Amino acid sequence: MSRLREAGLFVTLATFWGLSFPAITVGLEYLPPLLFAALRYDVAAILLLGYAVIWTDDWWPAGRNNHYAIVGGGVFLVAGNGFLFLGQQTVPSGVAAILQALVPIVTAVWALFLLGERLSLAGAVGVGIGFLGISLVVQPDPNNLLGSETLGRLLIVGQVISVSLGGVIVQRASPSISRVPLTGWSMLVGALVLHLVSLGTGEFPDGSALAPTSVGTVLYLGVFSTAIAFYIYFYIIETHGAFEVSLVTYLVPVVATLVGVFVLQETISVLTLVGFALVAIGFVFLKRRALADVIDGAPVAVRP
Repeated sequence: MSRLREAGLFVTLATFWGLSFPAITVGLEYLPPLLFAALRYDVAAILLLGYAVIWTDDWWPAGRNNHYAIVGGGVFLVAGNGFLFLGQQTVPSGVAAILQALVPIVTAVWALFLLGERLSLAGAVGVGIGFLGISLVVQPDPNNLLGSETLGRLLIVGQVISVSLGGVIVQRASPSISRVPLTGWSMLVGALVLHLVSLGTGEFPDGSALAPTSVGTVLYLGVFSTAIAFYIYFYIIETHGAFEVSLVTYLVPVVATLVGVFVLQETISVLTLVGFALVAIGFVFLKRRALADVIDGAPVAVRP
């Protein structure tokens, strides 16, 4: 595959994921947050499992390791995104996307405890810088932690912690099933969890849920930002490795912020941008060896 086409897939993935945050902001005007999240993963699960049944031979998840990965992924990786939808009720889409940049750093922390991976001194410094950056993005007010804006940002940090944990749980389970059906089953489990919690909290949509904009945001998120985006994501992982695909995390906020500012008239503070820069610097410290391998053109080993 040509370098131009590879770069195009990279940019397409960043664009699909980046546009998901403004799409969530728009959709929340029509749908309650947890139901909205559940519908997104309903659509994605149907598409991914349909593809798996037709095109793969190992779509059925037999074995305890696969069940463990699907449940862990469904509850933490997928259903955990409900916190994102809750948080975006008060948090600008650009800020929500910037908070996602912490995922690789939090994943390294979970791997330290659950997988026994070692963290070098430079890696520990990177984790510290990353958390400092996120504190600038969240800007917690000790006297008003339950204020809508602070609480919304803390909910999104909770989502980051959840999806990072989910990724480590799936890795620890060592599933033997292919990535597409694994993701499809996980999204089905996550969607069911979100539907149950939505019903338990008394969420009920009104007539606006069937508005064209509402339906359009659900379809965009389910088809493009989830099903197609994850297909591209898996291709990049298999072709270039987990480190290079993690770099997409740092392009996504650029897309989300530009759309949020110029289309939705959102505002992003200078302190938030400084926080994002610190998170990116922390990532460089944490993954400095893998980054050096990419620069030198050597095969990448995913190392903290």
